[in-house]
Amino acid sequence: MHMSDALVSVAVGTTMAAVSTGVIGYSVKKIKNTDLSDNKIPMMGVMGAFIFAAQMINFTIPVTGSSGHIGGGILLAALLGPFPAFITLASVLIIQCLFFADGGLLALGCNIFNMGFFSCMIAYPLIYRTILKKAITPKRITIASILATVVSLQLGALAVVIETTASGVTDLPFTSFLVLMQPIHLAIGIVEGIITGAVLCFIYRVRKEILMNALENDNKMRVPMKKVLTFFVLATVFVGGFLSLYASSNPDGLEWSIQGVVGTSELKNSSDAHVAAQELQDKTAILPGYSFQGEQQEKPIGSSVSGMLGGALTLTVTIVAGFVIMSYKKQKLKKEVLKKACE
Repeated sequence: MHMSDALVSVAVGTTMAAVSTGVIGYSVKKIKNTDLSDNKIPMMGVMGAFIFAAQMINFTIPVTGSSGHIGGGILLAALLGPFPAFITLASVLIIQCLFFADGGLLALGCNIFNMGFFSCMIAYPLIYRTILKKAITPKRITIASILATVVSLQLGALAVVIETTASGVTDLPFTSFLVLMQPIHLAIGIVEGIITGAVLCFIYRVRKEILMNALENDNKMRVPMKKVLTFFVLATVFVGGFLSLYASSNPDGLEWSIQGVVGTSELKNSSDAHVAAQELQDKTAILPGYSFQGEQQEKPIGSSVSGMLGGALTLTVTIVAGFVIMSYKKQKLKKEVLKKACE
């Protein structure tokens, strides 16, 4: 559900960029008020890499001719808590946009908000956490994962339609666009919810304390993490380097909906701001469309390299961000201690 720049006006794009930046800032502030353990920061990096790789796997939606991929917000929130999850998912989307031209640069704020805010800040606390509040069981995990994922995708799809309409894209009338967007993302949400539930049930059997810590907003994560981290590192290599070769070539839910309204998924906007954003993205993208420069279409080796490289970049950026946040907090605490000592 990565929006392209053609769907977004400058006003909507900049507004949503400001909103998403605000949510990132708020998440950083919330994390600084807790203690991230030495285990949780690597977990953020490894899970970010896994979500990057997993988002490359488009699965076919039967009968429709469409496909979908996981967003990963509920999975991240269930393992990390809502605020570390939002920062991790934002890192994934920023790297996808800048280095792989997946999603428009002007639309980046919309994509972060649509895919991160509704899952981490709305569906996770109100649905997932509520269902598991009384007891954590595989059955409850599965139900909570499916319901939370479906709701977050429905809200995200609705936001895409609203942002597109507010941007004045008259080729996509509100009602016609909405009628296609909601049902297809319902189907995608059910599949993602099942996948999310299966992964979380596995974690429950291996290290259920991770799920319990996230539910309790305990960022210290005082549990052995070696097995879980190793599993997700290996899963990232397998998914990004191998399984991505077999991703569905059908248009995703957003592209399918656009095509259903106007007959093509390729909309254009040639305003100066859109052209400038495209030129900048062309300069930063090292593997645009998960393909090597100059290739007319995605090739297997390009997908494999993109999955591995993107995962490594996400791992590095997220871990660095986590340590920077905590280093800033430690410096601030030292200054406060020194100030009190001087008094």
